[in-house]
Amino acid sequence: MLKKTINLLSSTAFVIALGAISASAETKIGVLVPDSGPGGLFGPSTRNSAALAAKQINASGGINGEQIELLFADVGVPPAEAAQAALRLWKGQGAEAFVGMHDSAVREALIGRFNGQVPYVYTPVYEGNSCADGLYITGETPSQQLEPVIPFLAEKEGVSKWYLIGHDYNWPRDTNALAKGYIDDSGGEVVGEEYVPLTVSEFDSSLQRIKESGADAVLITLVGGGSVGFNISFAGFGLDEQAIRLGTLIEENTLAGIGADNANRLYSSSGYFSSIQTDAAASFATDYYTAFGSDAPALNGLGQSAYEGLILLAALANKAGSLDVAAMDAAAEGTTWSTPRGDNTMIGRHMAQTIYLADGSSGAFSVVASFDSVPSSEACSN
Repeated sequence: MLKKTINLLSSTAFVIALGAISASAETKIGVLVPDSGPGGLFGPSTRNSAALAAKQINASGGINGEQIELLFADVGVPPAEAAQAALRLWKGQGAEAFVGMHDSAVREALIGRFNGQVPYVYTPVYEGNSCADGLYITGETPSQQLEPVIPFLAEKEGVSKWYLIGHDYNWPRDTNALAKGYIDDSGGEVVGEEYVPLTVSEFDSSLQRIKESGADAVLITLVGGGSVGFNISFAGFGLDEQAIRLGTLIEENTLAGIGADNANRLYSSSGYFSSIQTDAAASFATDYYTAFGSDAPALNGLGQSAYEGLILLAALANKAGSLDVAAMDAAAEGTTWSTPRGDNTMIGRHMAQTIYLADGSSGAFSVVASFDSVPSSEACSN
């Protein structure tokens, strides 16, 4: 079903529907999204958000006076294939910069492929400490998502025994390496930790281990469809009565897949939810649904991050006066831009941001706490 939905959403359809990207555009921007694989759940909203950003950038004069055209590629594939897809946009179709909303393994492959020769804005939640020439980060890092949230939940819910489960690649592992310290600082302990392949769809043995561990809190770093399957089974096992769940990559589409019946005591930590009550977020939502219709893919932090990334790219390039990497690197520190997340400033190639903790028990996210202007401890030194 997921593949069928995604196949209907070609880049051509976005251009026709929005009428925002001119065929005579002079500056081509590659937008790298997961249309397939575990992250395919996020592809449609990511494409929409990127197209909306392009429309607004062009309406404001483009990048250094030139209109922009978006070139989309599916990077929900193994890293080597994703790097080849990006190379085709860069060398074959003339992309002059990239915005990527995809997993960390793909990011590392792209850093090697680009080798500091082309600007690259990376937008989703990630593990931190990725620093390279021409790389700029907008996504939340573990210190932002977890350092204030874990002690808050420990007190609110009275939990102390944490089980960590994630997919087996660098983002979950590096996130949990930091999470252990936050758990310890809050007076808790880790009673189990495991990582599963991205291809796993059956979690019975993992759930049995969680039950036997006595965990009263589970930190989930699973992606997309894997997270949906795990959380449905979690509720089916009755574990929602034993333990709360905290996800750092559970957004509106994932929650919809999980369903209200399976979301009891399920929390998510993010820099954006469609339910946040700010003027900037409300304006973005109005623009989004006006452009794509009331039945458009749900707004969420991952899809919205592509909008964030394109707005940042324009701000950096306009400040630098070009898309030259050296010029943009020199201009990056202190660059400001405004998006649905608020007014942002680039510090150490990352951004401080408000972090929201939301309860998904009703099947929709309700923000229960916010932590203002949380800096990233995993930012770059220059």
